[in-house]
Amino acid sequence: MEDHLVSEDDVLLWSEKEFHDAVKINNTGKMQELIKKGVDIKAKNKVDRKALHWAAGAGNEQALRLLLDHDTEVDERDIFGMNALLLASWFGHLKILQILVSCGAKLNCENKDGLSMLHCAAQRGHIRVLEFIMEDLEDICLDRVDKSGKTALHLAAENGQLEVVEYLIGMGCSHGLKDKEENTAMHLAVKRGHTEVLHKIVETGVDVDERNIKNMNALHYVAQHGFYREASLLLEAGIHFNAIDNQQNTPLHMAVFNNHIEVVRLLIDADCDLDLTDSRQQTALHIAAEHGWQDLAEMMLISGVNLSLIDKQGKTCLEVAARGNHVILVDMIIKADRFYKQQKDHMDNDQDSWVGRPLSFKQDHQPETQHLRSVVWTLATKHLCRGEWKILAQHWGFSDAHIRALEQQWTGMKSFKEHGHRMLLIWLHGVGVAGENPIKGLYEGLVEMSRTDLAECIRQKANAETSAPKMCSAM
Repeated sequence: MEDHLVSEDDVLLWSEKEFHDAVKINNTGKMQELIKKGVDIKAKNKVDRKALHWAAGAGNEQALRLLLDHDTEVDERDIFGMNALLLASWFGHLKILQILVSCGAKLNCENKDGLSMLHCAAQRGHIRVLEFIMEDLEDICLDRVDKSGKTALHLAAENGQLEVVEYLIGMGCSHGLKDKEENTAMHLAVKRGHTEVLHKIVETGVDVDERNIKNMNALHYVAQHGFYREASLLLEAGIHFNAIDNQQNTPLHMAVFNNHIEVVRLLIDADCDLDLTDSRQQTALHIAAEHGWQDLAEMMLISGVNLSLIDKQGKTCLEVAARGNHVILVDMIIKADRFYKQQKDHMDNDQDSWVGRPLSFKQDHQPETQHLRSVVWTLATKHLCRGEWKILAQHWGFSDAHIRALEQQWTGMKSFKEHGHRMLLIWLHGVGVAGENPIKGLYEGLVEMSRTDLAECIRQKANAETSAPKMCSAM
């Protein structure tokens, strides 16, 4: 068979490709056969990789020893800058590495990314190779950096190589060095969610508040990716949980933006500042409102937030939620706003009727309030005329902003019925939290707007012993 190129886009002859294939599977018999026929054992493929590279990368000791009898140029590199020594380190072949070192391979070689054999072994988690490099070879710099500024510890931490991290720390590597993006090993570990590695690094006493070029600390990345265990660890270590990055984002902003509920809960429990604003002047609640995330909003609303803050567009959280047509969230924010005012009034009047009661701003589905909810639905959809719900709302202290937010929902020409129903449910929530009599409040409100007929009907049919009176047949 004529020995021609394998293909138009290849540079190897068929015999040379056969030789490479034999090396890959450690077939020394085939190798010797081809050597006798005069094959060029130094022939390189289109990425400048020769047989010696394949033997080292595959860990084929017999093939390597046979090649070394004919090819002593052990330091030649492929187009990636990888030579036999680096490939052996990368793939963790200790015996191959020892053979190459004994043959005089250069110990300080590196690939095009600046990776040394120490970097290769650390990144890939080859602890025995690492031990050989550090304990049996001379002039190996433990904190040598690659072209991105990463040490072996950086690479091990980034790739979750716990045993390697422990070994390097034990060997006395520097714990707080930064790469060219000013990331510490801790930053790189948390980006990938390597909890045990992070724990080990924190144990060394490093400054957990170190920032990188984006001014992000480790908690920013944990919050961004939703890593609960890592967040707990960093908070326990005393990390600054209100830290602001170059975009004015706190960890809370990042956790909310990515809808990581459990991490948000941790941050709130740590007493983070809910009112800090990002580069758009948005609080975390603005972000939740923009996306309509009720669970996140609920946690923040219960914890207490400043609902009057406006973003760069001059919008409050309520206006952002209304603009996005997040109806349930709009109602939640109005409930919270009214509750905060009620709470302040109670504190001013030395009252505490709401204290100790379970608090929620979500829709009420409790069986014990079912009848009252049915009453207000009937009132809103059957008996209140256009505009009357606003009169009631104003009587009960709803602000103009509350009314505008409710009106932003459009369900057709009779949207006012839905608006009235929502307003009544919001009012009912406040009455329930305050422990007030809803029938008395309805009666007074209806009388105020000259609907004495409805007011009397409710009063006459109310059962004094229950908070859920039956509505008269007229309703």
